[in-house]
Amino acid sequence: MAKKKSGHDEVDVPTGKLLDVLRVPPGAVDLTAYDTRATTGFSGDKADGKAALEEVGAEVSDWQERLFAEGRKGGERRILLVLQGMDTSGKGGVIRHGAGLMDPQGLKITSFKAPTPAEKRRGFLWRIRQALPGPGMVGIFDRSHYEDVLIARVRNLVAPPVWNRRYEEINEFEAELTATGVTIVKCFLHISPEQQKERLLARLDDPTKHWKYNPGDVDERKLWPAYAEAYQAALENCNTPDAPWYVIPSDRKWYRNWAVTTLLLETLKGLDPQWPAADFDVAEEKARLAAT
Repeated sequence: MAKKKSGHDEVDVPTGKLLDVLRVPPGAVDLTAYDTRATTGFSGDKADGKAALEEVGAEVSDWQERLFAEGRKGGERRILLVLQGMDTSGKGGVIRHGAGLMDPQGLKITSFKAPTPAEKRRGFLWRIRQALPGPGMVGIFDRSHYEDVLIARVRNLVAPPVWNRRYEEINEFEAELTATGVTIVKCFLHISPEQQKERLLARLDDPTKHWKYNPGDVDERKLWPAYAEAYQAALENCNTPDAPWYVIPSDRKWYRNWAVTTLLLETLKGLDPQWPAADFDVAEEKARLAAT
């Protein structure tokens, strides 16, 4: 561990890879074994976490710009961040507080709602393909193709043989993406039912949050065990070496935001994009400019 100033004190921050610590190991998944209030890889309180996020943000912005510049000069690499989680788990919060630290021109954010009849006729992966980030971009999916093995399974929107086939279809799709330069970071924002209830009540108590409240969320809460089972199946069946899952303890919003942003930073640093070399004579251009 290394020491960094947090604004009011020193705090331990990880020197290892959070990508390794939060990665879901191969095999069976038991979500009850994950502490939703954990601050894995971070020693400090809320104030420390917010200060650490600011530090991470400055660095992630620099690396994102390098990737963007690489893409503008012919590079094919890009990142796709997939955010999944129960209602109120904080997908929007991660985008606002984490992605908000990056340059908007290098971001492509897509929020997936229920598919339209036309989209359904084209297959469940069609609209996903249309939203993929281009070269040099960081794409963020607020919900994703995994809804088709989550709500589709829990709500019986398709027959069991259909959603069962989709696990392998997803694996093949993600393997195709990684083979073409896409680095996929899949985050399950893991909250407890108690925390979700608290957040829904907070929305009802605050008139400025009523627009965020959906009465249907209460109906979905009744299906919590079924959703937990569906998430476990998705994490088990689609946790491949090239596109692994990460479980993010999300009862503490500040930790969730820091953790996902840190995963992005580590991913960017792992790609190690470099500033493109000038494709012109710098000295000549300086001379031409001086003459104007």
